[in-house]
Amino acid sequence: HNRRRAPATYDRILQNIAGHQVIVHCTITRQLMQRDGYLRDFAAYWSERPEARKIWFSLFTPQSGQHSEERLMPLERDRALRDMAGLPALFPKVYASSALVDGYAHPPEHPAQCIFANVTTCISADMKTEISPCELGGTPECRECGCIASAGFAAIARYRLAGLVRVGDIFQLSSRIGNARRRHRAT
Repeated sequence: HNRRRAPATYDRILQNIAGHQVIVHCTITRQLMQRDGYLRDFAAYWSERPEARKIWFSLFTPQSGQHSEERLMPLERDRALRDMAGLPALFPKVYASSALVDGYAHPPEHPAQCIFANVTTCISADMKTEISPCELGGTPECRECGCIASAGFAAIARYRLAGLVRVGDIFQLSSRIGNARRRHRAT
């Protein structure tokens, strides 16, 4: 982490969170997956820290056409999901439910299918510039999405109410009705 965030910030982070309760969020990159047991070591380290209330993982999401060293290859992504799925049993602070991991395994193919992208408006740090189509901006490679919010909403969307109707189908219908009403009011 310190190599990636030059000048090193990890010690400052630890000093600044002392006495507070935080959610630790790690974005899994290719470099991390090249070290066997990294996710387990990360979860063990933060599980022992009293400041860590929860530990979350996301996967690096590349932009379309981007071939950076952070981009997970398919086998690394699969291993990351398997490793992540096993962590809550060992480290209760880790949030990686089977539904969330399944959301990472089956991301939306484009922003129009992403509930998170469709229900949020993201604004940059200048508090003026809108970021679209989602918090990742640009042209994210949605089929490799690793956004925890997108994965969570995808898991909720697949849930079937009374075993019959998918929550995602209800959302899509509601969204279409809302959009039609907005268009009707604008005319």
